[in-house]
Amino acid sequence: MERVNNSKGKFARVLMLFAVILLPWLVAIFWVNKIGEEEKPVTVNIINYKADSLPPPVDHSKYEVLQQNFETPQQVTEACISCHNKTGHDIMHTSHWKWSRPYVNENGDTVELGKKNIINNFCIGTNSNEPRCTSCHIGYGWKNKDFNFKAELNIDCIICHDQTGTYKKFPTAAGYPVKEEKAFGGKKFLPPDYNRVAQNVGMPKRENCGACHYFGGGGNNVKHGDLEKILTKTTKEVDIHMGIDGEDMSCTACHASDRHDIQGQLYSVSSYNQNRTSCEQCHTETPHENTIINQHANRVACQTCHIPTYAKGAPTKMDWDWSTAGRHNEDGSITVEKDSNGVMTYHGKKGSFKWAKNVTPEYAWFNGNTDHYLIGDKVEDTTVAVQINTLLGSFDDLESKIIPMKVHRGKQIYDPVNKTLIIPHLFGKDSTAYWKHFDWNKASITGMEKAGLPYSGEFTFINTEMYWPINHMVTSREESLKCMDCHSRDGRLANLAGFYMPGRDYNNILDTIGVLLIILAFAGVILHGSLRYFSKK
Repeated sequence: MERVNNSKGKFARVLMLFAVILLPWLVAIFWVNKIGEEEKPVTVNIINYKADSLPPPVDHSKYEVLQQNFETPQQVTEACISCHNKTGHDIMHTSHWKWSRPYVNENGDTVELGKKNIINNFCIGTNSNEPRCTSCHIGYGWKNKDFNFKAELNIDCIICHDQTGTYKKFPTAAGYPVKEEKAFGGKKFLPPDYNRVAQNVGMPKRENCGACHYFGGGGNNVKHGDLEKILTKTTKEVDIHMGIDGEDMSCTACHASDRHDIQGQLYSVSSYNQNRTSCEQCHTETPHENTIINQHANRVACQTCHIPTYAKGAPTKMDWDWSTAGRHNEDGSITVEKDSNGVMTYHGKKGSFKWAKNVTPEYAWFNGNTDHYLIGDKVEDTTVAVQINTLLGSFDDLESKIIPMKVHRGKQIYDPVNKTLIIPHLFGKDSTAYWKHFDWNKASITGMEKAGLPYSGEFTFINTEMYWPINHMVTSREESLKCMDCHSRDGRLANLAGFYMPGRDYNNILDTIGVLLIILAFAGVILHGSLRYFSKK
C-alpha cells in the first residue's frame, strides 16, 4: 500500500511539473480568445455629440427677399447675403473657397498649398483645366487664373444648402448650372428652378456634400474609396454611423463648421495635423471596457480595426496608366473598354484603369502631417514611384499611429530633362487640349505654360503613388478586426516594418533556441521524474 501511495505521489509531481510548463501557454491562449469574445458593453460613451443639438429649420419661403423672380444663380447669392451679411467674408477665408491653406515650406516661406498648386495622379492638375475641375468649386465662373476670389456674388450658396435635390452644376461649366437642357455622360441636366430652390434651403445634407465628394476624380468613388453615393442612404453594415438603421448621422455631425470653416482636412492636399476630425473627439481615447485594447489605441488608430474593408458598394480606382491613352477605333471613335460588370477598364482619353471592391487597406505609421510633391519639384530618383503625398510618421514617433489607407498607383506624364512631373492641358476645345486632339507634346506645352513652368519638349511616363487615409465605412464592433488578424506572420501588418509585434515577428536563431529549450525542458521533466520513480523501487 505504501508503494502505491508513493507511486501516486510521484505521478502527481510529474503532472505538476508539466502543468508549470504548459499553464502559461494555456493562460495566454485563453486571454487572447477572451479579448476577442468579451461581452458587449451595454452602452457606448459619447462626448461632444447630441443628435438633437441642431436648431429647428427655418422656413425660408416666408422671407420676402426670396419671393422674387430669380433668373441667375448670382441673384440668389445676392439675396442670401442681404441677410447673412458677414457670411461672404467668412467663406472667402475657407479652403472650400480658396482651394488652398497656408503652408510653411522647408525654406521657412509661407505659401498657399492646395488644389491650385498640387499635382495628383488622377486627372493630374487644375492649371489650364479649370472649367472641368471647378465644377466642384463652391463658386461660379472659375474658368482660368483671372477668377475673382473677392467677388461675393461668385459664391454658390445653393450647392451646399439646397434641400430640393434638383440643383446641379454642369460638369464642364466652371461651377455654373445649365441655362437650357443638356446631356453629359448619359445624364440629363435641367435648368434649376431658382425660386423653388432659394425658398427651400437648410443645413447641408449628405446629398449636398456628396455632390462633390462622392464624385472626385470624375466618377462615383473614384478617388477616396470610402466616399460614394451609397452613403446617401445606407445601412449600418456599410457604415455604422451613417446607416439609417444605425446612428443615421449626417456629414456635419462630425465635420462641424465655425463661420463656414468646416472641420476636417483632406490628407491629399493638407499638410499639418490641424483642424482634423477624429474618432476620439466623440469616443474619447479610452472607449473600450478592456484595458489592453485601450492600450492599443495609443498607437493604433480606431479606423485600423473598425474599417476592415472599404469600397463596399461601388468599386474604387486603384491604378491609372495614362501612358496607354490615345487609342481609337477603326471608324475614328474613341476606344472604350469595360469588364463583365460594366466597369470601364480603358478609355482612349485617359488610358487604362484597375478597380477593386471590398478592398483590404494598406497600413502606415502616420502622425497627421504630410509632405507633398509641389508643381516644379525635381524628381531625383526615377527608379522608385514618386510619392505625390507622403504620410509622415514612424514607430519611434510617439505621435504616430497605425492607420488604414488606400494607395492609388498611377503612371503619368513626366519631363525627363527638367525632371518634373508635367501638368498637361487636357480639357478644352482648342487645338492643344489632349482630350480633343490627342497630342501629348502640344498638351504639355500649353499646360506647363499656364502653370508658369519650363517644358523641355521631351516627355515620358513615370510611376507615382498617392495615399488616401480611410475614415468612413466604419463597421460594427462585432465585425471589427480580431487579434489574430494582425498578430500573425501573414496578418494585415506583415509589411509594416520598424517595430516588433508579438505573433508576427520572429528570429530563426532565437526561435530555434526557444524550441530546443522547450524540448529540453520536457525531456528534463521526463528524465527527472523517471529517475525519481525508478530510484525508489
